[in-house]
Amino acid sequence: MTILVTGTAGFIGCAAALRLLERGEQVVGIDNCNTYYEITLKQARLERLRVFPNFTEVFADISNREIMAALFKQHQPQKVLHLAAQAGVRYSLQNPQAYIDSNIQGFMNILEGCRHHSIEHLLYASSSSVYGANTQTPFSVHHNVDHPVSLYAATKKANELMAHTYSHLYKIPTTGLRFFTVYGPWGRPDMSPFLFTQNILAGKPIQVFNYGKHQRDFTYIDDIVEGVIRTLDKIAQSNPKWSSDAPDSASSQAPYKIYNIGHNHPVELMHFISLLEKFLGKKAQCEFLPIQPGDVANTYANIDALVNDIGYRPTTSIEAGLEKFVTWYCQYYG
Repeated sequence: MTILVTGTAGFIGCAAALRLLERGEQVVGIDNCNTYYEITLKQARLERLRVFPNFTEVFADISNREIMAALFKQHQPQKVLHLAAQAGVRYSLQNPQAYIDSNIQGFMNILEGCRHHSIEHLLYASSSSVYGANTQTPFSVHHNVDHPVSLYAATKKANELMAHTYSHLYKIPTTGLRFFTVYGPWGRPDMSPFLFTQNILAGKPIQVFNYGKHQRDFTYIDDIVEGVIRTLDKIAQSNPKWSSDAPDSASSQAPYKIYNIGHNHPVELMHFISLLEKFLGKKAQCEFLPIQPGDVANTYANIDALVNDIGYRPTTSIEAGLEKFVTWYCQYYG
């Protein structure tokens, strides 16, 4: 099977493509390797994929309509795993146009490619950020997500709406996965595990927002990838019990599904920092700051739908996962 994977230079995209290649799939990977964070890490991720003869690398931007149309026509993928996006909540306050270009226009190009080439299943990345102002925890896929608090979150909510429209109009099976704070080896340098580790080792202060009162449902990369692959294999179906009288936002009469994928165990930020201190053998200098615009105070995933439909539950503890991250970080950066 040929599978188009977008964002193969990215954290989750590379890890998922690697798993697909290892099981023998033909993977066409696309990435533009933008400068949002260090290019050298993105290239190092790609080197892990380039050793596979069943990997085809495409250097391009998903927001380019002509390129994406030609890519679908040339490679004729059966499934699409769409993980490319402009990430980052705080960056969306500084450079909003990047989110419209990649997350809206880019996703539109993906949907059009799926429409014109009879794609069997589109699996795309959503985000826990869509829960926005919701304070009812754990976050359930059946909760209302109409109040995002960042443009990044709004684009992810828009992706879910766009996917539903194409599922309804063209019967394209689509599944959205709302990721909860993914971390681990080969992770993103703009996220707290990277930033904190870097500064602790350098003897610099770390910025602790919301005065350390944040809680995050940290989810280890291997758990995420396992959930992604299992969900990709299970093609979205319509819900015969769906009713407009009591509409379920996570399913539809169309072949459309939404799942949370998180560890289901929120971790207090100060406990997270104490674990980093333990594994690094060095104390952190904490600079306590108020919550930042666009941030959600706490995240906590209800994963009942994922367990019931896909038969999968993430299992890696924060202790085990963070120790693996620190080991990788120290080896990679010497």
